[in-house]
Amino acid sequence: MAAGVDAAPISRSNEVVTAPGGLPNQTTPAVLKNVKIAEKKGPTWNTKNLGSRLAVDAACAATAGGMVAPLISMIDKAIIENASGKRQMGESLKASFTALLFRPHRYLTSKPFLLILMLYSGTYVTANALDTLKSTTRNREASKTTSGPSKFAATSAANLSLCLYKDSQFTKMFGTASARPIPPVTYALFAIRDSLTIYASFNLPPLLAPNLPLSEAAEKYISRASAAQFLAPAAVQLISTPFHLLGLDLYNRNGGTPFSDRMRKVRVDWLKSSIARMCRIVPAFGFGGVVNNGMRARMMKRLE
Repeated sequence: MAAGVDAAPISRSNEVVTAPGGLPNQTTPAVLKNVKIAEKKGPTWNTKNLGSRLAVDAACAATAGGMVAPLISMIDKAIIENASGKRQMGESLKASFTALLFRPHRYLTSKPFLLILMLYSGTYVTANALDTLKSTTRNREASKTTSGPSKFAATSAANLSLCLYKDSQFTKMFGTASARPIPPVTYALFAIRDSLTIYASFNLPPLLAPNLPLSEAAEKYISRASAAQFLAPAAVQLISTPFHLLGLDLYNRNGGTPFSDRMRKVRVDWLKSSIARMCRIVPAFGFGGVVNNGMRARMMKRLE
C-alpha cells in the first residue's frame, strides 16, 4: 500500500464492501445467496403441432361419426315411421339394410345418413377441440388432457342443437303429416329427451361406476367405468323415450286429439321404441365415444 494513504476500513456486512474512499464496490457472496434471481419462464402455451392436432380432432370425429351413422340413421327412421303409422319398425329396418347393402353409394350420400353423420361428428369434434384447447392453454400433453365441466357444457350444447335440427328434418321426411313447421312443444319435448340422455352419458357414469356389482373376473374384461358408460345412457331411454314419442305424436296428429289418446299411443310404442333407442344410444355414446377417444389418444401421442 502506498505511503501516506490511509486505507478505509472494509465492511464485512452482508450488503456491500466498502472500497477505499468509502465508496461501495461490489456485493458479497453472502448477499447473492439471499437474492432471488428471477428465472426465465418457458412458454405457457403448448402450441407444438397445433395444426396437426386440430386435424386429428376432426379426423377422429369424422371416423367415429361415420362408423355409427349407418345404424343410427336406420333406427331413427324406423322409430319415426312406426310412430307415424307409415311403416312398421321391422319393415323400415329391413328396407334400410337392403338399401345399404345393394345401393351403398346412394345410402351413404342420402340426407338421413348425412344428418346423422353431421350430428355425431359435430358432437365428437366439439369434445375433441375442447380437449385440445385445454392442452394448449394449460401447456399439457394433448393425449392426457380432458376439459371437464367446460367439455360437458360445450358438447351438450352442440349435441342438443344438432339433434333438434336432425329430428325436425327426420320428422318431416318420415312422418305422415304434410311437411309443416315443428310445433314448439315438440321441440321442448325433444330437448327434455336429449338432456336426459346427455346427463346419463356424461354425469351418471362416474357416479354409477363405483356401485356396479361387477366381480373381479368380470373386471378383467371390462372396467366399471366402461360398463357404466354403456349402461347409463341405455337405461335412461326407458324414461326419455315417452317424451320422444309424445313429441312425434303432437306433430303427426296436430290439434283435436285428446291427450288420453296421445298417451295411449305412447304406451303402445314405448317398449319397442325404447329398445330401439337403446340400440342407437350404445353405438352413439358407447362405441362411437370409445373409437373417437382411443383413436385420438394414439394419434396425439405420435405428435407429442
